[in-house]
Amino acid sequence: MSAAFDESYYRRWYGHAKTRAYTQADKDVEASFVLSYLAHLAVPVKSVVDIGCGLGHWRTALHKINPAIKYTGVEVSAFACQRFGWVHASADTYKPRQKFDLVICQQVLQHLDNKQCAQALAYMASYCRGALFLQVATKGDWDGDVIDKKRSEKHDYLRTGAWYRRQLAPHFINMGGGLFLARSAEIPLFELDAL
Repeated sequence: MSAAFDESYYRRWYGHAKTRAYTQADKDVEASFVLSYLAHLAVPVKSVVDIGCGLGHWRTALHKINPAIKYTGVEVSAFACQRFGWVHASADTYKPRQKFDLVICQQVLQHLDNKQCAQALAYMASYCRGALFLQVATKGDWDGDVIDKKRSEKHDYLRTGAWYRRQLAPHFINMGGGLFLARSAEIPLFELDAL
């Protein structure tokens, strides 16, 4: 899989304005939302791991808000790891000894088959002590009007939203907006806060 995410992949999906999927400004907005929501829930964020971190836009966005956050970037791309210094691993193989306050995983899981994806989610649950920010395209997203197919690569494995909810439910509480609170965090919530 690492070879598929080479320099030309990054040039197409991150470098060119007409085809890039995300910009730094997108991550700035998302980081503001995530950190604000977690502050509202009284979930401290001192350490973050970004699974499939790409160029590291999240690191830049997080450090604009709080430079003291300890950031770990994990990437399957050997090219990106060599260029940016990320930890070289896949979402379904990365299993650190430490726990993180925030786990980020965006548009990664659609590259893994069902077994690999379930393993990746189980691993994320094992090292998440606060919250998971997860974005992954579902079959419904792809078939509907949510995804701009001109600015999105073809997804290898499209699953239903129900499939993901079944995998996440034992470990996380869905807070909306792609944010999932770790059940192990034992944060008290009002009944209508969670979906």
